[in-house]
Amino acid sequence: MAIARAERLVNLVLCLLSTRQYLTADRIRAIVPGYHEAPTDEAFFRMFERDKSELRDLGVPLETGRQSNAEGAEDGYRIARRDYELGDIDLEPDEAAAVALAARLWDSPQLTGAVHGALIKLRAAGVDVDQDTPAAVEPKVRANEPAFPPLLQAVQAGQVVTFGYRKPPPGGQKDRTVEPWGVVAWRGKWYLVGWDRDRDDTRCFRLSRVVGAVRTVGKPGAFKVPEGTDLMSLIARTEVDPHHTAPAKIWVAKGRAQGLRRHAKVVEERDGGDVVEIDLKFPDSAAKWLAGFGPDVVVLEPEVLAKSVRDRLQGALEGAR
Repeated sequence: MAIARAERLVNLVLCLLSTRQYLTADRIRAIVPGYHEAPTDEAFFRMFERDKSELRDLGVPLETGRQSNAEGAEDGYRIARRDYELGDIDLEPDEAAAVALAARLWDSPQLTGAVHGALIKLRAAGVDVDQDTPAAVEPKVRANEPAFPPLLQAVQAGQVVTFGYRKPPPGGQKDRTVEPWGVVAWRGKWYLVGWDRDRDDTRCFRLSRVVGAVRTVGKPGAFKVPEGTDLMSLIARTEVDPHHTAPAKIWVAKGRAQGLRRHAKVVEERDGGDVVEIDLKFPDSAAKWLAGFGPDVVVLEPEVLAKSVRDRLQGALEGAR
């Protein structure tokens, strides 16, 4: 399988950083992955010259020289570590904690390698970033949705995407073609914000509702994000509509669950308690809140919310056992 040019350049830099001697072009061709794919000597030298130029353009201090004790030796190459390494990085304790927190946030199989590599580089530069140290804040958002990596990549590349999207009942499923502006977390969920070409308008899409594979359309750099775009404000306006709430009917024990009662209206008395009605703006996250009241609260309607609360209580009971 062919090795991408970027990967070959990384291999070349690692090789030249790891040696104290000047390595000849032939030696580099033999040990650096990617160069053995060159079919001829001429093709290799063209490839190698392009790579050297690109490294120098990127500011990599590529040295040329010969071994002092070798007569008639060919020119070789190396990278002096003292010229290449980063200077001292001085992070305050709160900044180091933020790095560790970010590493925990990006806790997904697709991004684990990138996080691990970033932490290695920071530690190599003398920065003490310990993922196992308890942080003041624990992230609750995990990038586990299959759509997350391809959408994030499309955002970075400025490339249009198309995907199947399942709206809440009775909306059904439809294909969407979107110019992705950004992927952000809001209230414990991941969202894609962008321009919906089918509807000719700005739209927000919850990643957990993306169905099937995300496919790219056209070439990278096909669009630009409008200046001054506030992704979080767009999500807030789209997802929080005070006129769209989910009503729930709940039994509450007498004199108990005052935190719930403050937001609810009593509609009847029943079985030594009160039946209350409450409009939930975020029914998906309400189950955790309601389960926290324990036996003082029983969800009567809707059944989906009632089951979710029962499952949480059952899980807590089994954990205690």
